[in-house]
Amino acid sequence: MNIIEKDKEYIASTYNRFPVHLVRGKGSLVYDENGKEYIDMGSGIGVTSFGIADEEWQKAIAAQAAQLQHTSNLYYTSPCVILAGKLCEKTGMSKVFFSNSGAEANECAIKAARKYAADKKGKDYYTVITLRNSFHGRTLTTLSATGQEHYHELYTPLTPGFAHVEAGNIEELRKTALETKAAAIIMECVQGEGGVIALDKDFVKSVAEFARENDIILIIDEVQTGNGRSGMFYSYMNYGIKPDVVSTAKGLAGGLPLGATLLGEKVKDVFGFGDHGSTFGGNPVCCAAAVSIIDRIDDALLEDVREKSRIIFEEFKDAPGVESVSGMGLMVGIKTVKPAGDVVKECMNKGVLCLTAKDKVRLLPALNIPADTLKKAIAIIKESLNP
Repeated sequence: MNIIEKDKEYIASTYNRFPVHLVRGKGSLVYDENGKEYIDMGSGIGVTSFGIADEEWQKAIAAQAAQLQHTSNLYYTSPCVILAGKLCEKTGMSKVFFSNSGAEANECAIKAARKYAADKKGKDYYTVITLRNSFHGRTLTTLSATGQEHYHELYTPLTPGFAHVEAGNIEELRKTALETKAAAIIMECVQGEGGVIALDKDFVKSVAEFARENDIILIIDEVQTGNGRSGMFYSYMNYGIKPDVVSTAKGLAGGLPLGATLLGEKVKDVFGFGDHGSTFGGNPVCCAAAVSIIDRIDDALLEDVREKSRIIFEEFKDAPGVESVSGMGLMVGIKTVKPAGDVVKECMNKGVLCLTAKDKVRLLPALNIPADTLKKAIAIIKESLNP
């Protein structure tokens, strides 16, 4: 059996994979088993921040792996402390809890908010308000937080204590939050899995003001939008707000599993010894990799991300076969006349790997994708829009 046949034999059938066996890559180029070259416009769904086999990232991992690849959280290690300090310095947050994924980062955020509310207001303050069309993870609790019914259908009963409101409807959010004695509000500033839709700035600011006035914990989910993806270090910075909790993962460690929950001043000491934990959270190798990523997300890189974003929006906004373009930074959704799945397949045949989100073609290239490679990919995608 070849790899594809073995996959079908031994791997759980949860992924509808494309018939491509990738074996190697460098930067924004990847190659299949037959040597065919593809431009990677998905970066592992926003994970490989600086592309494939980035040399600085490799060196950081190799150096740490040669010293200490893992120890339990009963002991101190340097990489997680250094990384936590850098994240707090870049955001103004106060403390960090490390985990393995975005779903776990959101679980921690929810636990922090509920514990804060219970300690401060009472145990009946536990409801978390989320937005319809949102996506917050695949554990039972983060699935319950996700505001898309089709993700819920197979796994009822869901975890109680969540209420979903329409994005943009501040009155519905206020009413629901007060009626349910909300502990927290959680939002993605750009709804990624929901179709790459950026939230309205006035709505986001109104939510932040309402949460502050009512001592409701504001959580911003930066799992996909964070770590430079939006053109700012975190997407909420485009909105001029200050959340109480930030969750992030995906591009944080450039390809290794790492989640982080950033705790603001209000909740920085909400957890005591034994209140939460993670066997692999703060793993030295993963954190060393993340330090190599975070250190390079500077003002120059962020300006380059914004410039590449402008190029993508300009190229597609009036292109034949395009109905609309949405998103922020290098997180772009293209609503196409032709079914998005067909466009993605045509692009793959022509050597470009794209993603979908709902009925849109989704682009999440590496933050440092070369300009000429980006322009070549754009040209191929535009060709693939034709009926």
